[in-house]
Amino acid sequence: SDRAGLELTFERALASVTMHYQPIVSWSKKNVYGYEALARTNDPSLSSPLALIETAERLGRLPQLGRHLRRVVAATLGGLPRETNVFVNVHPRDLEDEDLLSPTSPLARDAQRIVLEITERASIEAFPDAPRQLSTLRNLGYRIAIDDVGAGHAGLSTFTRLEPDVAKLDMALIRDVDSSTTKQAVIRSMAELFGQLGVLVITEGVETPRERDALLGAGCDFLQGFLFGRPTERLQDPTW
Repeated sequence: SDRAGLELTFERALASVTMHYQPIVSWSKKNVYGYEALARTNDPSLSSPLALIETAERLGRLPQLGRHLRRVVAATLGGLPRETNVFVNVHPRDLEDEDLLSPTSPLARDAQRIVLEITERASIEAFPDAPRQLSTLRNLGYRIAIDDVGAGHAGLSTFTRLEPDVAKLDMALIRDVDSSTTKQAVIRSMAELFGQLGVLVITEGVETPRERDALLGAGCDFLQGFLFGRPTERLQDPTW
């Protein structure tokens, strides 16, 4: 059946998962603040993280996917500099997984350097226990980031409910920001608001020096994107 074929493809993709790391830089300090762990597979039909997640959702295998990805990250942490933060993507449904919430989970011993990045594939509003679960994770030492702020589900109501430590601004806000005074004004106001709340702001998807300069002008210092480095399996120094 189609499902059986999809299950086989999913298993094959899962077995071939590797983690690629993309740098997040502080421009003012000219250093690497952290790396985002991004899953890649050798399976041509499930090579993108999105395809992998969508297949896991269809098959009801999200918990298995989340656990496997976190194990792979944990196994590669030894190759990363001790002082850098590691951003690990979690689906809102992962918050319901006892494995993630456990002090004996693979990532827990490195929790102090892990930022759990909630990718809002589903509205977090659909998960009423999220604040309690996030509190459990914070008590273990993790910090919490919300991905794609300013797009889709990741609105200010989510923000106020989850009170994250880090806000990652959506790529759509960043693209061509240098030629949009509206985007610049929106980003500046978000950076000011989050700054007042003690929330670290990271801008994703920075691809050109002009975008970088517009973001710096809008008060953003933490930047991520192809301009500084693509995701790679072996760590590379960012390009300045």
